[in-house]
Amino acid sequence: MAVLTPSREAAGPPPEPAEPEGRPGRGRPGAAWFVVPGAALTLLAALLLGFAVNLTVLGHVEHARAQQNGYNKLRTELALGVAPVGRLDADGKAVSMGSPVAVLHIKAIGLKEVVFQGTTSGVLRSGPGHRRDTPLPGQPGTSILMGRQWGYGSPFNHIDELKAGDAITVTTGQGQQQYKVTGIRHAGDPAPAPPGSGQSRLMLMTATGGVYTPHGVLRVDAELVSPLQPGPAAGGGITSAEAPLAGDPAAWLPIMLWLQGLLLAVVAITWCFRRWGRWQTWICAVPVLTAFVVALSGEATRLLPNLL
Repeated sequence: MAVLTPSREAAGPPPEPAEPEGRPGRGRPGAAWFVVPGAALTLLAALLLGFAVNLTVLGHVEHARAQQNGYNKLRTELALGVAPVGRLDADGKAVSMGSPVAVLHIKAIGLKEVVFQGTTSGVLRSGPGHRRDTPLPGQPGTSILMGRQWGYGSPFNHIDELKAGDAITVTTGQGQQQYKVTGIRHAGDPAPAPPGSGQSRLMLMTATGGVYTPHGVLRVDAELVSPLQPGPAAGGGITSAEAPLAGDPAAWLPIMLWLQGLLLAVVAITWCFRRWGRWQTWICAVPVLTAFVVALSGEATRLLPNLL
């Protein structure tokens, strides 16, 4: 006797295979527990990486570009006779922060750097800075030049190797000023007596400590051995951001703006991910996110000590 079997239509569709335990299905609420923290950790890791890259690789590239641009500008001003010789420029206006004012050359340690006006963390990314409340090199009084120890070209990384008698040349709008090193001071060492009337001293300042971990200030003193140059009284003052080992609080505004831009970029990328798909979105998103991360982390480095 034949056995009757139900037809495929009567039996209904075959049951869907059960998903393994612990693996939530696509679109289930459990997946959100991994998406949001994963995206946040990825962005944090990218920002930390961008921060480190800005202090090292990109920082050195930015420093080299700023040095070349500053040298070209200062060379033109020297040729035209309009290079700054005080706090005011040829038009009678205050020399703007970040303007090139001199070229520092120390043959003993192979240093040749353009010096810029101001000593904030942002200015010292371009090279050594001239402290605005002191005269320019070659003029009566003590001229102070500050530079980074490690980051952004590390221009003053080897000034601790200078010895008494080493020559320092500073070219300004008044010609070449020749100095001779008289000593090196660390934190706690007694300061020399202020220069007398008609005397000029140069002080180089940078940080001391391990790599990217400053804990003090190193000072190199030098006396002028070339003819003294006339100069206006230094006068004026500086902001707290121009003091040794100070950060630049003015960086908070651009940091907040870049953070808002990054947030908008993430929202737009999320929308594109749902409309376009994974690979199309990543191809367009990676350059955009990279630009935001580099810009944001670059501004964040201004919060670090200016002599770092």
